[in-house]
Amino acid sequence: ADNILSHVTSRLWFTYRKNFPPIGGTGPTSDTGWGCMLRCGQMILGEALVRRHLGQDWRWMRSQPPREEYISILNAFLDKKDGYYSLHQIAQMGVGEGKSIGQWYGPNTVAQVLKKLAVFDSWSRLAVHVAMDNTVVIEEIKRLCMPWLDYGGAACVELQGGMPERNGCLEGACALAEEETALWKPLLLLIPLRLGLSDINEAYIETLKQCFQLPQSLGVIGGKPNHAHYFIGYVGEELIYLDPHTTQPAVEPCEDSQVPDDTYHCQHPPCRMHICEIDPSIAVVRELETRAMWVEVKGRLSHTRAGLPMFELVDCQPSHFACSVDVLNLNPDFSDSDRLERFFDSEDEEFEILSL
Repeated sequence: ADNILSHVTSRLWFTYRKNFPPIGGTGPTSDTGWGCMLRCGQMILGEALVRRHLGQDWRWMRSQPPREEYISILNAFLDKKDGYYSLHQIAQMGVGEGKSIGQWYGPNTVAQVLKKLAVFDSWSRLAVHVAMDNTVVIEEIKRLCMPWLDYGGAACVELQGGMPERNGCLEGACALAEEETALWKPLLLLIPLRLGLSDINEAYIETLKQCFQLPQSLGVIGGKPNHAHYFIGYVGEELIYLDPHTTQPAVEPCEDSQVPDDTYHCQHPPCRMHICEIDPSIAVVRELETRAMWVEVKGRLSHTRAGLPMFELVDCQPSHFACSVDVLNLNPDFSDSDRLERFFDSEDEEFEILSL
């Protein structure tokens, strides 16, 4: 029990906040009632950055002075317009996904927004991929994480200038040998899924449990309609999750640039939900720091032990996919990404079953 509590407490806990600067200068000063999925997106990305810069075994200790990398991660999520992954940035970037500021997001929308924002984070250098239509395409992963290879897998370009650096140096656990990071861009893989109509299909339950057993798993974002949670594990038939539905005052950095961080860690026993109560619209998230991790996960996904597979793993893009491979060459003007046409994006839609 103590190990579970330590694990939960060490996760970054992003909740509703109030009294922050207006979004867009004239917009909301609180996200209470609408920002829960945005906060869950922050939590999943926060865990990815913690593992990237501090390591998977890092634990938060209130009594210990924080590491510089930890403060840099927290600063990226503070509720202000210039934070890489602030609520302000997520809400405003969501406008391009058809969501007005103050509108509730579904798992796919927040995944698409995080993909766009990660492009600007040269410190973390994460490649973010959103697998659409319940399908993970191996060819797309290779192009994204090894962009210097041609379609046949042979080297076609030389890396120039190495990998981008922050403040002139590489820091923390992500300071891998440059040769290693040059061979594989660390990947954040988000897989939006719909595992039923109004309730989760019980055939997926064992497969969903297996998701949490992979060391590369960051968890699952989902919950109930208009009520999002960040699921980080399970005990028996109950899912363990962090709940963003607590409104706390916005936090300002101190004069010495330190961030008061007590409210960014959940210091009470985690919430629980029976696995059958989860809404069928979810997003499964994995972080693959190295190519070896990708190979391991790919192998495990190809040999699901029990239950119904939640998504397909295919070598090449199926012919029925409408989007062009050009969307994988994502750059900050997002012209290609904005043209992405999804065959279905069901998490925010209302469904009606018609009798024939």
